[in-house]
Amino acid sequence: MIKYLEKEDFKEIIKNGFWIVDFYADWCGPCKMLSPILEQLNENILKVNVDTHENLATEFGIMSIPTICYFKDGELKNRTIGFQTKREIEKTIANLK
Repeated sequence: MIKYLEKEDFKEIIKNGFWIVDFYADWCGPCKMLSPILEQLNENILKVNVDTHENLATEFGIMSIPTICYFKDGELKNRTIGFQTKREIEKTIANLK
Protein backbone atom coordinates (compact mmCIF):
# COMPACT_ATOMS: atom_id res chain seq x y z
CA MET A 1 0.00 0.00 0.00
CA ILE A 2 1.44 3.35 -1.05
CA LYS A 3 0.31 6.44 0.81
CA TYR A 4 1.33 10.02 0.10
CA LEU A 5 1.85 12.22 3.14
CA GLU A 6 -0.55 15.12 3.00
CA LYS A 7 -1.45 16.90 6.23
CA GLU A 8 -1.57 13.82 8.43
CA ASP A 9 0.76 13.40 11.36
CA PHE A 10 3.85 11.56 10.11
CA LYS A 11 4.63 9.98 13.48
CA GLU A 12 1.05 8.80 13.89
CA ILE A 13 1.17 6.99 10.54
CA ILE A 14 4.45 5.14 11.14
CA LYS A 15 3.98 4.35 14.84
CA ASN A 16 2.69 0.81 14.28
CA GLY A 17 4.18 -1.89 12.10
CA PHE A 18 6.83 -1.79 9.41
CA TRP A 19 6.95 1.22 7.08
CA ILE A 20 9.13 2.18 4.16
CA VAL A 21 9.33 5.97 3.86
CA ASP A 22 10.43 7.32 0.48
CA PHE A 23 11.72 10.89 0.68
CA TYR A 24 11.42 12.16 -2.90
CA ALA A 25 10.73 15.16 -5.14
CA ASP A 26 8.60 15.35 -8.27
CA TRP A 27 11.50 16.77 -10.31
CA CYS A 28 13.98 14.01 -9.30
CA GLY A 29 14.82 11.51 -12.07
CA PRO A 30 16.06 8.68 -9.81
CA CYS A 31 12.95 9.19 -7.63
CA LYS A 32 10.75 8.65 -10.68
CA MET A 33 12.69 5.47 -11.51
CA LEU A 34 12.21 4.18 -7.95
CA SER A 35 8.42 4.66 -7.81
CA PRO A 36 7.44 1.65 -9.96
CA ILE A 37 9.76 -0.56 -7.93
CA LEU A 38 8.13 0.53 -4.67
CA GLU A 39 4.71 -0.17 -6.19
CA GLN A 40 5.77 -3.81 -6.70
CA LEU A 41 6.49 -4.33 -3.00
CA ASN A 42 3.87 -5.74 -0.68
CA GLU A 43 4.72 -3.29 2.13
CA ASN A 44 3.39 -0.17 3.79
CA ILE A 45 5.02 2.68 1.89
CA LEU A 46 4.76 6.34 2.76
CA LYS A 47 5.99 8.84 0.17
CA VAL A 48 7.15 12.19 1.57
CA ASN A 49 7.76 15.05 -0.86
CA VAL A 50 10.78 16.97 0.46
CA ASP A 51 9.63 20.16 -1.26
CA THR A 52 6.34 20.26 0.63
CA HIS A 53 7.56 18.65 3.87
CA GLU A 54 10.86 20.42 4.40
CA ASN A 55 10.50 20.08 8.18
CA LEU A 56 10.56 16.27 7.98
CA ALA A 57 13.44 16.29 5.52
CA THR A 58 15.40 18.43 7.96
CA GLU A 59 14.39 16.34 10.98
CA PHE A 60 15.68 13.16 9.33
CA GLY A 61 18.77 14.76 7.80
CA ILE A 62 17.74 14.14 4.21
CA MET A 63 20.53 15.61 2.09
CA SER A 64 20.08 13.56 -1.11
CA ILE A 65 17.05 12.04 -2.76
CA PRO A 66 15.74 9.53 -3.10
CA THR A 67 16.34 8.47 0.48
CA ILE A 68 14.46 5.46 1.78
CA CYS A 69 14.01 5.19 5.54
CA TYR A 70 12.83 1.97 7.14
CA PHE A 71 10.76 2.28 10.32
CA LYS A 72 9.51 -0.38 12.69
CA ASP A 73 6.93 0.70 15.27
CA GLY A 74 7.94 4.33 14.80
CA GLU A 75 11.68 3.76 15.22
CA LEU A 76 14.12 4.42 12.37
CA LYS A 77 15.94 1.14 11.70
CA ASN A 78 17.88 1.83 8.50
CA ARG A 79 18.19 4.16 5.52
CA THR A 80 19.47 3.96 1.98
CA ILE A 81 20.40 6.87 -0.24
CA GLY A 82 20.02 6.96 -4.00
CA PHE A 83 18.33 4.63 -6.42
CA GLN A 84 17.91 1.05 -5.18
CA THR A 85 16.93 -2.03 -7.16
CA LYS A 86 14.00 -4.16 -6.07
CA ARG A 87 16.42 -6.87 -4.97
CA GLU A 88 18.43 -4.41 -2.82
CA ILE A 89 15.26 -3.11 -1.16
CA GLU A 90 13.98 -6.63 -0.53
CA LYS A 91 17.32 -7.60 1.03
CA THR A 92 17.18 -4.59 3.35
CA ILE A 93 13.59 -5.45 4.34
CA ALA A 94 14.54 -9.08 5.04
CA ASN A 95 17.39 -7.96 7.30
CA LEU A 96 15.08 -5.69 9.31
CA LYS A 97 12.03 -7.88 9.81
